[in-house]
Order: sequence, then structure tokens, then C-alpha cells
Amino acid sequence: MDVHVVVAPVFATNCCVVVADRRADDGRRDCVVVDPGAGTADAVSRLVDDESLRVQAVLATHGHVDHTWDAAELCARHDAPLRLHARDVYRVSDPFGTIGLGDGRLGAQAAAVSDALTQALADFGRTPREYTAPARVEPFDGDGDLVCGDVTLRARHAPGHTEGSTLYLLEAEGVVLSGDVLFAGSVGRTDLPGADLEAMLATLRDVVGRLDPAWQVVPGHGPTTTVGRELASNPFLPR
Repeated sequence: MDVHVVVAPVFATNCCVVVADRRADDGRRDCVVVDPGAGTADAVSRLVDDESLRVQAVLATHGHVDHTWDAAELCARHDAPLRLHARDVYRVSDPFGTIGLGDGRLGAQAAAVSDALTQALADFGRTPREYTAPARVEPFDGDGDLVCGDVTLRARHAPGHTEGSTLYLLEAEGVVLSGDVLFAGSVGRTDLPGADLEAMLATLRDVVGRLDPAWQVVPGHGPTTTVGRELASNPFLPR
């Protein structure tokens, strides 16, 4: 499978288009879109048209709105469902409320993030009121294969950043789409509503720490890296 990365103009979210190798009788190849942040829908749709692709599903590594803003648009354009872990489904209907927009009770960190996101959207010409939830949401639970036409990814529940944070593994290719669990030189924050430091530490030890060091990591933001590089140098990973 091939992985194309489209970087969102808001929060520089890495939106990944995972494309099957097999071409169907009609000449098209199946694909899935992972983490469609704000401003990615047009670029993804151009890629789909240019490469003669068929979108079988839109996936989210977790329910934060910088990873799901364009999900409704892409799902509608390509008649595809949004799929994400069941524990993060609640975020899709109220993504700003779940990170504390306008609610000082959720703490200064959440307020700062929601303010920064609101400003980033404003710079892009959008407001939180314009967000639309996808019409079709198909949750999954636990670990296992997600079969989306000719594209199969293995989902690994990796809570900590959010309750439903998930790694998507492309096992034949040796690639992991890590969302906001693992970055080059850092890991996902655990000071937002629904985050859990102890769960994150367990994820880093028992899930990330057991991945093949040779695998490539495509994180939710920032440059690609490898599991081995992070295990050797990332100060947040257990030795």
C-alpha cells in the first residue's frame, strides 16, 4: 500500500491517504483517509480523482477536532463512513465542548488549547460554529483488523491522549500512523479533558515499546520518524 500525506493548514495535522495496491476491474484502487484536519478535503478529493481512487472509509486516530474537521465533508463527497474507536465517538458531536471551549471549569490548559484552535481556524476563515458532524459514524472497539475494501489496517487501542486514541498499523509495509500518541521527539499531551497520564505511560510501554524498531512512524503532526529512533532518543519513552 501507498501512503500519501496531506498537511492541514490548521494545526498542521498530517492527513494520510492509504491506497491499496490492487486495481479493480474499473481501474480504480480503494483507499482510506485518516485524520482529515481542517482544509484537507479539497486536496484529498483532488488526489482521489487524479489517482482514480475509491474512498472506502474515513478514519480518525482520535476524536479531537483538528483531526476530524473535514470528516463530514469527505464522508459526504465520497459516500463513506467515519470510523474511530467507540470511546471517542462522543467527541465527534461536540468536539469543541470536549476540549473546553468556553468552559473555564475544565482548566487553563484546555482553555489555552481551545483558544489557540479557535484562532487557527479564524486565520483560515472558519469558526467553531461551522463544524459539522459526519452523518455516518461507525465505531469499533478494542484491537483488530479494519477491513475497508482492499485496504486493511490493524487498529491498536492506545489510550492516554484521549480515551479512544488508536494506532493504525500497516503491517506489510512496516508503517504506523500514530496520531497524537507519538511524535518525533515527543508524545501526546495528557493535560486535556479525557486524557490520562497513567494510561499514556502504559501505552508507551506496552504498545509503542513493543513495535518493531524498523517501522516508520507517521505522526499526527510533524515529521516522520522511526520506532527505533524514538526508542533510542525520545525522552518520554521508557528505556
